[in-house]
Amino acid sequence: MEFTHAQASQISASTKDEILPTFRLGQRVRITKPIRNDGSNPFEAPDAILVQPGAEGYVKHIGDFLQVIRIYEVHFIEEGNTFGCREAELVAVEEYDGSDEVEEELRWIREHRAKRAAQKAALEAQSQKEGA
Repeated sequence: MEFTHAQASQISASTKDEILPTFRLGQRVRITKPIRNDGSNPFEAPDAILVQPGAEGYVKHIGDFLQVIRIYEVHFIEEGNTFGCREAELVAVEEYDGSDEVEEELRWIREHRAKRAAQKAALEAQSQKEGA
């Protein structure tokens, strides 16, 4: 199977993650395991549970840790905080509808540019007729 450059850049060396991201930006997800304070949150006690299993949020960013582990930055609504989560810790609340937002935007831009170029060419042709 051939990958595009964008897809190839998302390939993870971690055996726990799928080759391409399972979840998309803006997708609603639910956490399956508790998120505990590993000491990086100074406002909570070490090992305190920051997010309970079953909490829902939205994927805000997809990044990586050490260039091999995919991390989803999830904003949890009720908790009002954003935490990094692994793929194995999340399940989709709403399924991905199959639409590619980037491709839709690119298609719109191409159509818009083609329409604008046609209008410009028509104006130039009209000005040449009037000038002749």
